[in-house]
Amino acid sequence: MSRLVVVSNRVAPITEGEATAGGLAAGVMDALRHSGGLWFGWSGNTVPDVVPPGTLPPGLPPAIARSGPVTLYTTDLTRRDYDDYYRGFANGTLWPILHDQTALSRFDRGEFAGYRRVNAHFARHLADLIGPEDVIWAHDYHLLGLAEALRALGVTNRIGLFLHTPWPAPSVLMAVPAHAELLRAMTHYDLIGFQTERDRQAFGDYVRREMGGEELPGGVFRVRERSLRTGVYPIGVQVEALRAEARTAGAERLPALRASLAGRSLVMSVDRLDYSKGLRQRFRAYERFLAEHPDWHRRVEFLQIAPPSRADVEAYQVIRRELEGEAGRINGRFAELDWTPLRYLNRSFPRNALMPLYAAARVGLVTPLRDGMNLVAKEYVAAQDPEDPGVLVLSQFAGAACEMASALLVNPHDEAGVAAALEQALAMPLAERRERHADLLAVMRRNSLERWRDRFVADLRGLPTAAQAA
Repeated sequence: MSRLVVVSNRVAPITEGEATAGGLAAGVMDALRHSGGLWFGWSGNTVPDVVPPGTLPPGLPPAIARSGPVTLYTTDLTRRDYDDYYRGFANGTLWPILHDQTALSRFDRGEFAGYRRVNAHFARHLADLIGPEDVIWAHDYHLLGLAEALRALGVTNRIGLFLHTPWPAPSVLMAVPAHAELLRAMTHYDLIGFQTERDRQAFGDYVRREMGGEELPGGVFRVRERSLRTGVYPIGVQVEALRAEARTAGAERLPALRASLAGRSLVMSVDRLDYSKGLRQRFRAYERFLAEHPDWHRRVEFLQIAPPSRADVEAYQVIRRELEGEAGRINGRFAELDWTPLRYLNRSFPRNALMPLYAAARVGLVTPLRDGMNLVAKEYVAAQDPEDPGVLVLSQFAGAACEMASALLVNPHDEAGVAAALEQALAMPLAERRERHADLLAVMRRNSLERWRDRFVADLRGLPTAAQAA
């Protein structure tokens, strides 16, 4: 069987005997270990701009690590490449657009050139590493131009892209001045996977209306002389592994954790510190809940964990300062000597520390303004005890909402609605909690991480190569 070649912005390290954390990392590593292959991406390191842009820096061959049938290759970037590609176009332009935050998006033609330059840099390295039968699976918005760069080098292998983010409506995407160039580059992929049908349809609307593409049966689009297949592949979690981890970690830590809560109900949120996660709106909804339901004072505690993200981007520095101020203000308004209603932790925790928290939480509060999927929602459900489960309160704008209809679905912009859902969740009878949890767990088992991985790879392998299609 041909090798699987995974390409992503960053590469997860191989550590023998330890599970790889995170949905993308876990799914990709399992697929690679099953069929053998390599994983390529940026090392996370930058070097001085000592060479002309667009050329391979001398002395920077991909670093290599091996574990059984899996090989990891990474390459450094120059500081200019990092600024243009990563801080600039990927996170300053694309990320806000993909999450419908047009007011936060900026565009610089030089940064877009840098984005294309780094995609070409990846492609040049990959062209030397792949064999003629290898299948290439690229991930996420950092690599929208990778297939075009590979085709320019004569690569005819099957190339697929999976988008972990949402995809915006054409009117939002067209706020990017280079939208036409970007979408033309994407048509060089053979398969593009989306989290939801809504995302796939938004992509198709642009292809039909702005590119004159024709939609054929089976999610195929004909654009000029190329055929591109699209599909919906909702990413999941390793349900049984998470349940086992929650039981193991919980047996050690749950008694102490519950003792520290002193009988209070725990509301739990975990998010990367990002403006797309709706953290400000969530804090204000919780404040409204406390104001409208004084009978819950001293009986509930909200824990928000928000690990820092992209700390060198100004928009993220602003939101961190705002949230710290909001947390202090809410506690100043409601806290008692023996009760802190909101605990805000701006640091990361390993998954084995989070699982007991998920298991202990009476409410999982997951309210992003826009999200591709949101695996925290699924991890929370997996961690719950089916005999006495908590309740998931979920944003209708998370991709997970398309599957998880038995959660309490809310509009994150509606403070009163989120506050009401919190009260409903905290007061929900056991029978209803059990029924909702069983429904959610059944959906998650059907759309597990393993199924996501196997469906995408099988569909990609089943397509003709560019040479065969010509």
